[in-house]
Amino acid sequence: MTDHLIRFAKDGVEPETATPAKEKLRSGRPTQKTWNLEDDGKGLYAGIWESTAGEWDVDYTEWEFFHILEGVSVLTEEGGEPVKLTAGDSFVIRPGFKGRWKVVEPTKKHYVVKI
Repeated sequence: MTDHLIRFAKDGVEPETATPAKEKLRSGRPTQKTWNLEDDGKGLYAGIWESTAGEWDVDYTEWEFFHILEGVSVLTEEGGEPVKLTAGDSFVIRPGFKGRWKVVEPTKKHYVVKI
């Protein structure tokens, strides 16, 4: 590997585990793991995220590109139609997106976030 190329592989990286905040949780008891592979100290992050089933409110103040690797989720913007996310799908979420993330089947994604 080089100093300027990051492989999306979690080998040797300890995951962070979390659950959605209680006030944001709508259903289920989702548990999430995040392998942060990049943190440049200037608001750029990249890594691998996975979650078990559940639904919670989201409020994005950052940009996020993601690519679904496994599973099924539904992302719904306030006032909008639900968007089904399945393996192979890629999206960019713009700052200001508010809505719900629902994991229907355990979901794994690659992500790049810019604050």
